[in-house]
Amino acid sequence: MGNDIDRAGVAKAYGRWAPVYDFVFGKVFDPGRQSTIAIADTIGGRILDVGVGTGLSLADYASTTKLYGVDISEPMLRKAQQRVRSLNLTNVETLAVMDAKHLAFADSFFDAVVAQFVITAVPDPEATLDDFVRVLKPGGELILVNHIGAERGPRRLFELAFAPLARRLGWRPEFPWQRLVDWAAKNGGVTLFEHRPMPPMGHFSLIRYRKS
Repeated sequence: MGNDIDRAGVAKAYGRWAPVYDFVFGKVFDPGRQSTIAIADTIGGRILDVGVGTGLSLADYASTTKLYGVDISEPMLRKAQQRVRSLNLTNVETLAVMDAKHLAFADSFFDAVVAQFVITAVPDPEATLDDFVRVLKPGGELILVNHIGAERGPRRLFELAFAPLARRLGWRPEFPWQRLVDWAAKNGGVTLFEHRPMPPMGHFSLIRYRKS
């Protein structure tokens, strides 16, 4: 299926994943998730969490942070809504089924946009990132946690072997860093100010941009 990931396919894959998502993704991705939440809470105000999934992260944000969560998968969001109700998370303003590339929010609405493990799973990463920037206030932050493909070495070999399974999950395992560099230059409205590897084994990166 190459690099083209169709939207319905992604929604369906994550629909199948919904029951086991928390178990599988909770532990492996926890360090990246917690780092992101800590940064978002420091910024405060209105935070958009794109690809909020089953709402695993929602309870970890400070109760003073106003949260807006969107996801392509309705079964996932149903679980997130149950979580919000059962934990009485009054700071969650909105949970909505939405395409990350066409966010139904006004320009310059959010203080930060958080997208964890999202940009490698959407059909058009560059246009999606552009829309994230659109809804950010000037000076607002775009916080990505993502798998960035290794250029060489043992991790590169592992990723190539893992690629067919990764694609079935709706990821592009070979997503290169240069693609983000090129996007930021073309967008022209953001400045990169942090890029650090995250556990496990630096497979994921925390990447932060500030809107000019």
